[in-house]
Amino acid sequence: MKKSNFLTLDSLSLQDFDENAELIPLMTPEDEEEINNEALPETLPILSLRNTVLFPGVVIPITAGRDKSIKLINDANKGSKIIGVVAQKDESVENPSAKEINEVGTVAKILRVLKMPDGNVTVIIQGKKRFKVAEVITEEPYMNATVRDIPEARPAQKNKEFSAIIDSIKELALNIIKESPNIPSEASFAIKNIESNSFLINFVSSNMNLTVAEKQSLLEIDDLKKRALATLKYMNLELQKLELKNDIQSKVQMDMSQQQREYFLHQQMKTIQEELGGVNHEEEIEEMRERAELKLWDEKVAKHFDKELSKMQRMNPQVAEYSIQRNYLELFLDLPWNEFSQDKFDLKRAKKILDREHFGLEDVKRRIIEYLAVLKLRNDMKSPILCLYGPPGVGKTSLGKSIAEALGREYVRISLGGLRDEAEIRGHRKTYIGAMPGRIIQSLKKAGTSNPVFVLDEIDKLTNSHNGDPSSAMLEVLDPEQNSEFYDNFLEMGYDLSKVMFIATSNSLGSIQPALRDRMEIINVTGYTIEEKVEIAKRHLLPKQLKEHGLNDSHLKIAKPQLEKIVEGYTRESGVRGLEKQIAKMVRHAAKNIAMEEEYNVKVTNEDIIEVLGRPKLERDKYENNNVAGVVTGLAWTSVGGDILFIESILSKGKGLLNITGNLGKVMKESATIAMEYIKANADVFGISNDVFDNYNVHIHVPEGATPKDGPSAGITMLTSLVSLFTQKKVKRNLAMTGEITLRGKVLPVGGIKEKILAAKRAHIKEIILCEENRRDIEEIKEEYLKGLTFHYVTDMSEVIKLAVTNQKVSNAKKL
Repeated sequence: MKKSNFLTLDSLSLQDFDENAELIPLMTPEDEEEINNEALPETLPILSLRNTVLFPGVVIPITAGRDKSIKLINDANKGSKIIGVVAQKDESVENPSAKEINEVGTVAKILRVLKMPDGNVTVIIQGKKRFKVAEVITEEPYMNATVRDIPEARPAQKNKEFSAIIDSIKELALNIIKESPNIPSEASFAIKNIESNSFLINFVSSNMNLTVAEKQSLLEIDDLKKRALATLKYMNLELQKLELKNDIQSKVQMDMSQQQREYFLHQQMKTIQEELGGVNHEEEIEEMRERAELKLWDEKVAKHFDKELSKMQRMNPQVAEYSIQRNYLELFLDLPWNEFSQDKFDLKRAKKILDREHFGLEDVKRRIIEYLAVLKLRNDMKSPILCLYGPPGVGKTSLGKSIAEALGREYVRISLGGLRDEAEIRGHRKTYIGAMPGRIIQSLKKAGTSNPVFVLDEIDKLTNSHNGDPSSAMLEVLDPEQNSEFYDNFLEMGYDLSKVMFIATSNSLGSIQPALRDRMEIINVTGYTIEEKVEIAKRHLLPKQLKEHGLNDSHLKIAKPQLEKIVEGYTRESGVRGLEKQIAKMVRHAAKNIAMEEEYNVKVTNEDIIEVLGRPKLERDKYENNNVAGVVTGLAWTSVGGDILFIESILSKGKGLLNITGNLGKVMKESATIAMEYIKANADVFGISNDVFDNYNVHIHVPEGATPKDGPSAGITMLTSLVSLFTQKKVKRNLAMTGEITLRGKVLPVGGIKEKILAAKRAHIKEIILCEENRRDIEEIKEEYLKGLTFHYVTDMSEVIKLAVTNQKVSNAKKL
């Protein structure tokens, strides 16, 4: 059944008749009997309906818009108010003729006429009884026809079959009302209160969801029992349709309700975000999908990304995990998957860049050119892991930048000094709040390519803590056999680092984990000679400082002699960092004079240097007096490169005790003990009385006690100092030595030879004593570095004494 809607006449809609239901009571059997006994007029004005059929006893509202229909209603309303209502065969016909209307219709009584503001007329009519059009008399101004009554066959009052049909109609009507969402539940009360069986049949037939032709066929059935059975058939069909429709809608609603709910919520969220000026969730996901199509990643990564993007799409943007997931996907999109910069294989250009940016460092430059040469020939080579090892200030870090320029690659640098959290290398798992990828992956994202030059600065200063061992995490990064699938905890996938050229820098190899050191190619970056420092200052440091202070070479000029004076008198390091600070002082002095419009020397003189930098601070190392027995110059390697140190020893009355001072480490104290025992064992060889060891205490001291000193380089120096002390003979002038000894007097080789040689040159040493096995180290050093030096290679301590201790007694020699 359908809700009693406004029915249309002349293509005009009508109001719901339920609003007027209280004005027209339901037809009772008495009313029906009275209507059936009324005589039918011979002629009736005929009103044609477009889209409905009027049944006896049923009240419907209609709207008339055609002039003929309006005149008919007005004339009838002034008279008997009785009209004939017939359905059109074709509702699209504007002015139907006698042949275009059905023969069977319903006599209707006009109950109310309402004039509408638009000129149309709304009329409420009630069906009385059926009739048949005998003949159309006139069609103007409206249709009039002669009609005849149609007798209706009614079953007996106590017909059980008919009563069962009526009960079934009522039951089906109530079920249809219950199943149909369009019929108000109040209609069930109307069905229950209908007393007349024929009116029930007509009321149900009028309100069923049938076509005009189907309703007309019901109206034309003369036998009430047959009409009831036909109505029951249509009702069963409609109930089945409703149940099937509701079942389908229920299934669809169950499947779609959650999706619809999410859709509506997303639409509301979208509107709120647009009002607040925020980013639209769907647009953001679509943008990510478009960016992903441009990436060069392989199928495995693409599949993983699509899966994670779908996961994000299902997330509520307000939950905390949403931002983590978005950062995760943005990292995927920002990383340079299989994106590589083109290497430049112009070896002459590369060599020119390295020579321009760095003076000296020939071994390093040669290794880089070799790598470029092999890469040019193979065009498919795993990048090496280089470790530049040397003192501070020699240009290890800046060398990495020059290598990147020579190769035409991007340059990335991270400082590892003091890093003690393993997650800084491998990243955090993205389940943690504030999770981030490791610094390796972050730096590649910043570089924009998968083959940059990657400088790992201060790799020797990685430290352990309760957060893990970062140096162990670096093993996978720096192992050419593993880093093609480097696993970052945040990324949750392997990333290829094999094309990255890693360059590590270190001041000391001792603190680097052995397994990590084994994976790197160590390149020793030694200190600079005085001549090299002067050239570096002239070519790089002075122009750089002038530029940083807003000056140019016309404001300040420092000649080579003055630069050499600064190097010798104010710096003692292997690198040039301290030298740069001294030059910066000279430039600031000039800048101050220019700003204050004061006169100054554009060409710096020695007096200007003393005025700005003060008196030379390091001259004393070059003029140490050796007129005292027991004073020997040694060579040592420190964290800032090579240096000279003095071993002093003295005798005092006592019982043969040995005291050692000077902030010395365990190794140097052991060297002193070994030297003392060796001299006691070979006293006859050196011409020393055994009584000396029982009657005198020996004190060995290394000056500058504030500086910790340790290492196996001072053995022969201490032994020479003690022999000089016991024999009271001078040690040769301008002589230095380095080497370790054994209890048998053998001289052992030591390391850091080049740095020690440079320190000796800075101190104007002329002769150096070394172990025979250190000869190969000297042969690897450029001849220009060795200019002015004489080397003595020894294997036994007796040779050292012959070379170092003269036969000349000191002027104030003690009688032992």
